[in-house]
Amino acid sequence: MKALNLFLISFIFATTVAVAQSSDEIKIKQLEKHWTELLDKGDTTSLLKIWSENYVVNNPNGKIVTPKEIVALMKSGHKFPAVERIIEKITFNQDIAIVMGKELQQPQNMTTNHDDWIPRRFTNVWIKTKEGWKLAARQSTRVISQ
Repeated sequence: MKALNLFLISFIFATTVAVAQSSDEIKIKQLEKHWTELLDKGDTTSLLKIWSENYVVNNPNGKIVTPKEIVALMKSGHKFPAVERIIEKITFNQDIAIVMGKELQQPQNMTTNHDDWIPRRFTNVWIKTKEGWKLAARQSTRVISQ
């Protein structure tokens, strides 16, 4: 009987942990899609709510930028090109979620043919706060064919 009780307690604990991780993973995937949509719409007010106070980006041009610079760029009329993001891995370390994968950026000629889109690799870092998950850092690098 003790063995059965121990098994049931262990099973319930393992199931609870798995569900919590699944819930966080689902939330991060939703946020990844949502912040991209906000960027496409140019909604700087909502982006500032999703980004952490010290959000920092190492952009595909190799420049490190902050929300102040990004918002100023967007308010000057800059539109970011469309991006299709493919998440390959989400890793959780306590209250940090690291999202990695590849993305395709629509080129300046606005072609819808994905074979012509610019391939990049990305890493996004989310931090769980009292207000929810906040995007803290992003890195995106263009993949150069050899």
